[in-house]
Amino acid sequence: MRLRSPSRSVQVAIVLGVLLLIWLLSGERQSFRDQVPEADTETERAATLSRVEVRDQTAEQYQARVRAQGQLLPWRELALRARTAGQVDKLLVREGARVNRNAVILELDQEDLPARLARTEAELAAQRAELAGAERLQGRGLSSESELLRLRSTLAQAEAEHAALRQQMTHTRPRAPFAGVINRLVVEEGDFLQVGEVYADLVEDQRLKASAWVSQRDITDVAPGLPVQVTLLDGEVLDGEVIFVASRADESTRSYRVDVEVANPAQRRLAGASATLDIALPERPAHRLSPALLVLDDDGKLAVRHLDDDDRVLLTRVRLLSATSRAAWVSGLPEHVRLITVGGGFVAEGDQVDPRQEAEEETKEAPPSTPGEGQTGELS
Repeated sequence: MRLRSPSRSVQVAIVLGVLLLIWLLSGERQSFRDQVPEADTETERAATLSRVEVRDQTAEQYQARVRAQGQLLPWRELALRARTAGQVDKLLVREGARVNRNAVILELDQEDLPARLARTEAELAAQRAELAGAERLQGRGLSSESELLRLRSTLAQAEAEHAALRQQMTHTRPRAPFAGVINRLVVEEGDFLQVGEVYADLVEDQRLKASAWVSQRDITDVAPGLPVQVTLLDGEVLDGEVIFVASRADESTRSYRVDVEVANPAQRRLAGASATLDIALPERPAHRLSPALLVLDDDGKLAVRHLDDDDRVLLTRVRLLSATSRAAWVSGLPEHVRLITVGGGFVAEGDQVDPRQEAEEETKEAPPSTPGEGQTGELS
């Protein structure tokens, strides 16, 4: 039996295979292995880096607010007390009346005070004349120095008695030390007042004092002169200004007393009412970001992950100024920062990453003017 010879195409394939084997076994094989294309190296390196999304962000001016619950108090409240004893002869005001400064509140029976005052005035005139005559005699050598000293001492005693009687006369007609409202009148005509006994309460209501307690966490930047919005229970807002910040915290609550001056031009009856104080802190540069980007560092402090110029991860501690469910305002980051918005949980500080720009979204909102629900004042 006769065998058929291979076809021409098979012969060509065998020849090409032999030539390829010879080429691979030649010196070109070593050159092929050592000289890897640079593009392939970059591709492999990028494939080993973690990919994150970043957002370029610049700090904005932010005004944080500290909110505290407080109480409105009279600017001044004074218990008026008798400075001389006597029977109430006449009441010149009624309870609830508004009085001006130096207005007479009541009159006490002066009894023999006018007569005693007239007597001392006469004695004063006589003693002054006697002293003047003695001084003229001394000029001529007819009066001794000791006699002059005695007359001067007697005159001084008479002047002191006369001044005391005049003061006592003044106290029989006590006056209001400042403008305000007679909040309470506790005497009637005919009552007898002893020295130091209260006869009325005077309240100044043209301005008020709002007093509140601020926690040690929020007191750092609160200082006299800062503007305050005072919100009443009915929603009305009054403007005020911080006038006092306690230098020492209360031992039981560890909070600091803050007093605010509040204008009350309408002279409304607000003293004793509850109010909410929103203290506007000084503006400062801050960044607005999602609360989900806040993490804890090794010391348990709030921090944010971002990138440096070499695409390495940085973990910077921040201070939380305010927060809602949608956004948090923080300070402590550089003015210009590359925030890691996606993938931060899979990288560590110092890692080099493959950053990709975050898709632009219209998520920015204006800084809140006052803390709302779920929002705090400045925190540390």
